[in-house]
Amino acid sequence: MAGTGDRLVLCLHGFPECALSWRYQLHSLAEAGYRVWAPNLRGYGETTRPVGLEAYAIEALLEDVSGLVTAAGASQIILVGHDWGGIIAWYYALRYAERLKALVILNAPHPACFERELQHWRQLRRSWYIGMFQIPRLPEAALSASQGYIIGKIFERMTIQREHMPDAIVQHYRQQACAPGALTAMLNYYRAALRGGGALRQRRLGYPTIDVPTLVLWGLQDQALGPHNLDALNHFVSNLAVVRMANAGHFVHEDEPDRVNHEVVTWLQNL
Repeated sequence: MAGTGDRLVLCLHGFPECALSWRYQLHSLAEAGYRVWAPNLRGYGETTRPVGLEAYAIEALLEDVSGLVTAAGASQIILVGHDWGGIIAWYYALRYAERLKALVILNAPHPACFERELQHWRQLRRSWYIGMFQIPRLPEAALSASQGYIIGKIFERMTIQREHMPDAIVQHYRQQACAPGALTAMLNYYRAALRGGGALRQRRLGYPTIDVPTLVLWGLQDQALGPHNLDALNHFVSNLAVVRMANAGHFVHEDEPDRVNHEVVTWLQNL
């Protein structure tokens, strides 16, 4: 946590990171006059790890966000999300837009755009791991082997500006993933999503236009999520700004922290 005041910026991290991923943003946003919370998502860090897929359905994750919003008691809520945190943020805006002042998304596709892109090989070939994560126990064994060696390789392969992802931070991510029960919890996000936990229910509900002012920052060197996920995004978001960052990858806020901080703070101040 950082900063004080009645304007809360709630930052939601992605897989396989934790609240530490926002280390470059906390003080920048606090200095701009915002109160900043960056919690660990359910199952990450020292949080509880409920058993069963329903505990990781999008509705359960949205309840966690609502609990934080209520606890904050702030008059303005700015929701910021990266990767899985961004997916949660999209769903929150779809279902509880009236609670938000603004939405900031970093390399996380709108659910309707991602559904469309998965029908094309250009994204399907990047998303092979989602299918692999559905297998019981095998992904946990692979990702935890050699003290999270593959977790470390994810950051080595997908970080563009390596000087901003020091070895100590990667080691922390590896250690937290290898804690008892942590990987099952982290992978259950993907398992619940494909077994009726959010995506199918939202498809039945439809995709109402999001009128909340929305900023999307996208690292174009993302190896997991292609830039076509941005196509026709304005069909689903009425008040949209998109910043494409050529020298950043999936972990955009860690690849180019100074630019991300500048883009977010400037955009918020101009609302």
